[in-house]
Formats: sequence, structure tokens, C-alpha cells
Amino acid sequence: MNTLIKTVEVLGIIAFALTGISAARKKGMDIVGVYSVAMITAFGGGSLRDLILNRHPLFWIEHYEYAVLLLVMCLLASGVIAGQFKNSKMIMVVLVLDALGLGFFSASGASVADRLGCAAFVSALLGVTTAVFGGVMRDIICNEVPYVFQRTELYATCSFIGAWCYLAVARGAGNEILAVTACIVVTFTLRMFAIRYKIRLPI
Repeated sequence: MNTLIKTVEVLGIIAFALTGISAARKKGMDIVGVYSVAMITAFGGGSLRDLILNRHPLFWIEHYEYAVLLLVMCLLASGVIAGQFKNSKMIMVVLVLDALGLGFFSASGASVADRLGCAAFVSALLGVTTAVFGGVMRDIICNEVPYVFQRTELYATCSFIGAWCYLAVARGAGNEILAVTACIVVTFTLRMFAIRYKIRLPI
């Protein structure tokens, strides 16, 4: 995996881990629960992608330092976040982090699949899988209906469009940096617009 995608993946891990920490603390979990939920949120989508593509070892096992980073984050952040999850500013921070993570993982998932020669549609779907599946598992563990399955503001749709932007630029212009940037910017912007203006799918 090239340096750019590794960097994007690390940023996505950090962003999603923080949303997992916030969700776990909101449910009153101890450090074991917080770490578990953070791991699942950050690694769940990428792990499923790797299993589907038969990539071994899984990305976070190959780069075990990611799991160590999450443990340090949980120890440092869980106490700070514990009493803040009802704060409106904290809620907005979590939404922004989640939107960024959505963009980062949409790009990394689509890139990995595309580099392995998957069809464009499959690559886009695996971009979405990488971006949303960790959140699905997080919500299930926290005894919530997964956000992505609720009729709420656009979420998976933003990831799908962003992944297609990555593929269009990567295949059309052959510029990985531009493709990743386009995916992240489009996904993040669409998600924030959807939140701001309550944009939902019509059906």
C-alpha cells in the first residue's frame, strides 16, 4: 500500500476511533469497552474489505501499531470525553470527525479494491463498506439501530458518490493524490451539507 493511502487510512482510523470512544463513553463503558468499541469502529470496515478481497494479514494486523495507537488514544481521550458527550460543541466535533473518517475510508477502500483489479462498481461498493461497516458494528454493540440503516441525513450515499469520484479521477487522470483529495472533499462536503440542510433519500 503506498504512503498516501497509508496516511489516509491512519487519519480515518483516528477519526473513527474518536467517534467510537465517544459512543462507548456515552453508554457508560469502562476502558475495556471503550477500547473494544474504538477498535471495531476503526477497523471493522477495513477488515471486512480485506476478508472479501482475500487480503491477508488484515491491514491492522499487518500494521499492529494502529492497535497500539488506539489504546493510547483511549487512555488519553476517554476521560476527557466522558462528561462531554451531551455538549453541543462535542456533538458537532464528533459529526465532523465522522464525516472526515467517512471520506478517508471511502478513498482507501476504493483505492485498495481498484488496485487489485476489481470492477469500478465493486470498488465503489468496497469503498462504502470500508467507510460504514465499522459504524454499523459500533451501533449494534451500543444497542442502537445502525445509523446508516435509518432514514436520516445522507450517509452511505455520500461515501458512494465520493468513491466514484476517486475512481473517475484515478482512472481518468491517473493522479492518485488528486483522486484521494477529490473523494475526501466530495464525501465530507456532501455529508456536512446533508446534516446542515436535513437532506435525505426520497425513498
